[in-house]
Amino acid sequence: MSSAFLKNETADAPVVIPARAPLPPGTPNYVTPRGLTLLRDELAELEANHARIQADHSEETERTRRLALLNGQIGQLNGRIGQARLIDPHAQPPGEVRFGATVTLQTSPSAGGRKSGKTAAAERQFTIVGVDEADAAKGFVAFTTPIARAMQGKQVGDTMRLRTAQGENEMIITGIRYAE
Repeated sequence: MSSAFLKNETADAPVVIPARAPLPPGTPNYVTPRGLTLLRDELAELEANHARIQADHSEETERTRRLALLNGQIGQLNGRIGQARLIDPHAQPPGEVRFGATVTLQTSPSAGGRKSGKTAAAERQFTIVGVDEADAAKGFVAFTTPIARAMQGKQVGDTMRLRTAQGENEMIITGIRYAE
């Protein structure tokens, strides 16, 4: 008889806890007020799931694995929250790009645009946030990303260059604001 029928191999497999967004060694874990709220909300949700699973005694092996996974995730999250350095966007210099800024960029039509067939300048907005809050699809970029590093310290009217897969793009900072 196959050992697959005799042994639950998934019960013996180590629990793999998904890694959080990477934070370079020695880099502070800067967070916006929104980012800290998101981390705390995530922790509350994990703790609620933990309590719910702990109360469920239907399948002991699966329950134990799920609790181990949640314990690992809660531990990682508590570490991130404990290391968080809250940055108040209102304390940042209003005319300069710093952590927490929402920056409006206009891509110069002459920089890389001709190669892709684009002729008009494109406008994009990015908010510089902590690594756990980043969501590029929504315009939230981690302060550790190349675009965020390229914007740091710039002011309205400044030009910056950024190398992308499409080539080098020249962008002009047309707006800087901090959360209301």
